[in-house]
This record gives sequence, structure tokens and C-alpha cells, in this order.
Amino acid sequence: MTALPRTRTAPPPAPRPDAPEGPTGPAPAETYRNPVLDADWSDPDAIRVGDDYYLTVSSFGRAPGLPILHSRDLVNWRIIGHALERLEPEQAFTVPRHDCGVWAPSIRRHAGRFWIFWGDPDHGIYQVNAEDVRGPWSRPHLLKAGRGLIDPCPLWDDDGRAWLVHAWAKSRSGIKNRLTGHRMSPDGRELLDAGRTIVDGDALPGWFTLEGPKLYRHDGWYWILAPAGGVETGWQGAFRSRDFFGPYEERIVLAQGRTDVNGPHQGAWVRAADGGDWFLHFQQRGPYGRVVHLQPMRWTDESRGEDPGWPVIGDDGEPVAVHTRPVPAHPAERPASPATDDDFPGGRFGLQWSWAANPGPGWTVAHSGDGLRPVCRRSPDVHDLRRLPNVLVQRLPGRPCAVEVELRLDDGRPGARAGLTVLGDAFAWIGLERDADGIRLVHRFAEPVAEHERDAARSRPAPEGRARLRVEVLPGARCHFSARLPGDTGFRSSGPPFAATPWRWVGAQLGLFAAAPEGDGPAGTAEFTRFRVG
Repeated sequence: MTALPRTRTAPPPAPRPDAPEGPTGPAPAETYRNPVLDADWSDPDAIRVGDDYYLTVSSFGRAPGLPILHSRDLVNWRIIGHALERLEPEQAFTVPRHDCGVWAPSIRRHAGRFWIFWGDPDHGIYQVNAEDVRGPWSRPHLLKAGRGLIDPCPLWDDDGRAWLVHAWAKSRSGIKNRLTGHRMSPDGRELLDAGRTIVDGDALPGWFTLEGPKLYRHDGWYWILAPAGGVETGWQGAFRSRDFFGPYEERIVLAQGRTDVNGPHQGAWVRAADGGDWFLHFQQRGPYGRVVHLQPMRWTDESRGEDPGWPVIGDDGEPVAVHTRPVPAHPAERPASPATDDDFPGGRFGLQWSWAANPGPGWTVAHSGDGLRPVCRRSPDVHDLRRLPNVLVQRLPGRPCAVEVELRLDDGRPGARAGLTVLGDAFAWIGLERDADGIRLVHRFAEPVAEHERDAARSRPAPEGRARLRVEVLPGARCHFSARLPGDTGFRSSGPPFAATPWRWVGAQLGLFAAAPEGDGPAGTAEFTRFRVG
């Protein structure tokens, strides 16, 4: 990344939502409202290439991983692909590992290629690269092996040198609150030194859990934007130095202040084509995961000799709820957000879905029509969806919604089941199960400490083996399950409300699955059609 051009001041913030609107206020089309990605798009990093913006996020143990999102205005985003088809080492991810895998990636553009670096806390720092952001991407290259190596970010300097900075996970290494810097080969294949501590958070009064560094070059200075204080209560810091290895000065540039945006930090500085600066960061929202906000960014007085000033993010260091858009809305362009609905054409699922682990052969059946046809895969963990790798998941929306899907369970062996789930540290699902007497509609759940599911409602016969399943997600992620069987006049409520819960670093997820208990021979298949989130 070369030095950034001279910046200009970002436009003034729009009125807060509770402020009275005047006749001179901006029209709705000229503003946006946070969060711009209202679901669990964790640890975002983004770049601009021409008039296009690209963003990637943590995907932890899911496959495919490293989703790539595209925008023309930093507000409306669409999923366009993944940079990681399977996690490596492959054997480590044949089962769900919800708090492992891909942590806090960085995306960059250099030498005509796109690059993504990430840390796997159990294995080390990896990178992939591609000429086209839609792929094909290279196979993961292990740049630095070791435990606790997380949150890497590269920088290619004007003079041809390359650098890498990363943080540490205490859970694996015993080290935290520290940023380590390396010289790196320009091809991103090896590190050229043993690394040095370039920022020691323990030496900064009041700073703790320093992590998530993003490295930039601006006005002849090295800049590290890094959060501290923890994901739920922390703040965004900025560090600057004339030399990559320091010493660095620091300043807090974004904090919750008087707002309700807790722990605003860890994200990306992006410069728009007009020279305006913007910052994308996350907010931890419990079962909804880490939602993404967009903040204006400006600089303090730069007229004092060689002092480049400091970034000021949001409204004088506090998050904004509503603001003037970075790029005016095009009259013909409709608002966009990552896809949720799916008809599963040809038995294929959309880019919004991932498996809970590296997929195995024969998990689904290809065909020429619409509908996902998963095999009822036999497993000793059939009663605990948290342990099943063959659960197809997507993010739980951060707003109230209703989720519906049509399910058919084909003839199979007793114990075969399939359904719609809200999955986290606790889970609940509604679906169809075959027993000795036929197919029944069942509704089950498991608490966080429970090893097995139990009934949430009485089952009832589903003689045609078909059902329309529904979960209504209310404020606070409270979920109401219901179903409609052939012959029903409408949806019938099932069981008490279920409170969705996150996993350790991951928000709750919507999932589809088909499974069966251990045994011999095929257990049957299911078919999901018309998946809708509205």
C-alpha cells in the first residue's frame, strides 16, 4: 500500500435520530443509518480499488470462509464470493470448532493482486492472494507458524520494503496486550526477522487487551489503528511513528461516549475517491454477533510543521447513528444488503451459507431443479447440533424478522430427521423425524450446559412427510417456532419462546440440517425449498 494522498475533512454529521428535523436537513436519500451491516460480520477490514470497495471478515471454523463483500458506496454491500474454500490443516476442521480458524483478516491490494492475511490462533499466520477478487484464490500459505498469533496486517512501503504487524491471543500463547512487527519479503512468503514488540500495551496506563492492528502509511508516518479494552467495553486507538519499529505515540480516537454503541472498535480506514476518510468497525451485540458501523473520519489541525495530526472518528470521537452518505445514492440503485433468501437452484446453496466445518463428499445430492437435498448423515452426535459438521448456516439478522422454509423428509430409516434451527451455545430446532410409526413434526432444544436436546413441544403426525417451518425472531433475539402441515389452516405455534445465544466469538446462526443416528446403510434424504427471511 503506497502513501495515501492528502486528506480533506469529512462532511459534517447529519442530525442525530432524536434531533428535530429542520427544512435544511439532508434528504433521506443523502443519509445512511448504522449499522450498515446488521448481522454478524465480525472484525471487518476493507479497501477501495477505483470506485469499488471490498470487505472481508472473520469466518472462524466455517467453510467456505473469508467471505468477500462488494460495495460502491460503503453503505450497500453484496456477497460476491469467498477466498477460502476449505480450512487448513484440513483434519483439524472435520468437526465444528466455532472459536477457532479464521480470526480478524486483513485485505490489501498490491502488485496487481488482492491479498488476505489472517491468524489462526492454533496454527499461525496465513495468507492467500488472487489476481481477481472473485478468485481463484491461492491455496493458504503458512507465513508464520505458532500458537496465539492473531490479527496480522501487511504493508508494502514506497521503497519496496514490506512489513507485517500482528497481535497475540493469551488463551494460546500466554501473551496479550502487545503488537509485534516484522520485516516481510515483498512476495508475502516469509518473514525476514524474528520480530520485535513495537507497541507494548502494558506500558500504556489504562490500556489492556490491545489487539486487531491495521497498518497504514500516511504523510510519511506509519500508522497503526488498533482497538483495546475488550470487544464489549473497549475503544479504538491510533498509533503513529516515523519508523515502523517505533517508538509510537498513541491516542484514543473512538469510544462509546454518550451513545449506545458499546465497544466501538476494530475495523478499517478507507479513503473514498473524493479524498474523504471513513472508518468501518464492529459493535458486539450478544446473540446478533458483531454488527458493522460506518463512521466519518477527519483529522486534527495539520498546519503545525511536519505533524500529521490525529484521526477523529465519528462525531468528535463518538459513534454516529445517522450521517451523510460517502457517495450520493444513484436514482436507479436500490438499497442492497447481503443475500438471505434461497431457492437452492440445482441443489446448490447461495454465497450467504457455509458449513459448520469442512464439508465431506456426498453431503448433498445434485439435481436439475430447485431445492437443497442433504443426505441424512449418520452421526453419534445426532442429538447435539453443536457437534454436527453438516449443518448449513447463515447469520442471524440483527433486526426482527420471520424465517420460513419448506421441508420434505423422504422415506428413510427410523431416527432420520431434518429441520430449521437457531444455533448457538444453546440451540432449538423444529422439523421432521421418522420413527417406527412414520414421520412426525418435532420441536427440540438444548441449553448451553446440556449435552443433549430435549422436547420443547409434543410431536404430532406428519403423514405426508412435508411441513412449512417458521421461526419468528423478535427484539432481543427471542424466537417463536411454528409449523404448518398439509391440511392446517395456518401456522401452529410450537413450544415456549427460545432465547438465542451466541457462541464464544460468533453470533447465533440460522441453520438447516439433515442427520440420523449411527447405524448401517443409507438413512434417507431431505429437501429444503423456498428459504425466506422477511
